[in-house]
Amino acid sequence: MWAASCLASCCAACACDACRTVVSSISRRSARIAYCGLFALSLIVSWILREVAAPLMEKLPWINHFHKTPDREWFETDAVLRVSLGNFVFFSILSVMMIGVKTQKDPRDGIHHGGWMMKVICWFILVILMFSFPMKSSAFMFGAGFFLLVQVVLLLDFVHGWNDTWVGYDEQFWYAALLVVSLVCYLATFVFSGLLFHWFTPSGHDCGLNTFFIVMTLIFVFVFAVVVLHPAVGGSILPASVISVYCMYLCYSGLASEPRDYECNGLHKHSKAVSTGTMTIGLLTTVLSVVYSAVRAGSSTTLLSSPDSPRAGEKPLLPLDGKAEDKEEKEQKKPVTYSYAFFHIIFSLASMYSAMLLTGWSTSVGESGKLVDVGWPSVWVRVVTSWATAGLFIWSLVAPILFPDREF
Repeated sequence: MWAASCLASCCAACACDACRTVVSSISRRSARIAYCGLFALSLIVSWILREVAAPLMEKLPWINHFHKTPDREWFETDAVLRVSLGNFVFFSILSVMMIGVKTQKDPRDGIHHGGWMMKVICWFILVILMFSFPMKSSAFMFGAGFFLLVQVVLLLDFVHGWNDTWVGYDEQFWYAALLVVSLVCYLATFVFSGLLFHWFTPSGHDCGLNTFFIVMTLIFVFVFAVVVLHPAVGGSILPASVISVYCMYLCYSGLASEPRDYECNGLHKHSKAVSTGTMTIGLLTTVLSVVYSAVRAGSSTTLLSSPDSPRAGEKPLLPLDGKAEDKEEKEQKKPVTYSYAFFHIIFSLASMYSAMLLTGWSTSVGESGKLVDVGWPSVWVRVVTSWATAGLFIWSLVAPILFPDREF
């Protein structure tokens, strides 16, 4: 017993030393990566508690305060929402604290980039506190919707920037690359649409809703091409092709999120074969998508940078060489390269979005509770996001024509 106690104490001491070493190695340039790592950790904790915390939560009187104990799925959903709420509160507090930070001389700049041990402790305490009072998930849906809107805006910014970069080279090779990538994207779009008709409109069933979703996406693809090729617009085919394949992917994502017992869901035959590996891949893609959106938001000049700040994307997230940074006095006079407040807002909204993914938008029951992002609310969120993407892309093309005196 004494030996076991000593071993536990040694392990705890080693863990603390390891954490202290990690947080002390976080530099100014790697702070955004550290925030992404903390967010990814919250998703992992949510997933683990979703799988194992239900028996424990059933015994907590301030959570299981019902006359009749709810099903296991209720406790799984509740665990995810509580961890995500703690994550949301943590990043929201940081966002409020960072409002108005203009230069690196501001004392709050040090809070944003440093104090990582205290931040981790505060995050842990907030997550624990979220398990001490009742809550509802309706607000999570609104936050998740806002995050999807931001994600679409960032995608459009990325696509137009990609096109402008290749066109800016003004060389035959890059023009040929634009054409090849565009053709590949259009080929993938139409092949994808054929697979969707095969999987989600099986013969012998009335699948009018699925057919409507697929046809509407194809109509948007056609409209994209017509608008960008119009002489008045003078756009490029590359952004149109990339957005086309993305909209088709969102359509697939929505159809694949239909309940497994729905007769028009061609994937329902494989519902019994959903494994931990499949679920891991689904969660990993979610993590990568959310982290990319946050990092991209932290580097976007169109959304985050103040007019007097340097280009946010000039500095890499991690240092590329071992050169020492400029002197402290000069560093403090520099304006911040992105809005710290908006950066943390992205993580706050992403916390709500990830909570909805892991809970099937609060509709996961029975076997669907074991799948990431399954249920009719998820279907409509994906489809409406696809339509919003199409609308925003078309607006980005016609707005400069309708309002020539404004800068877009």
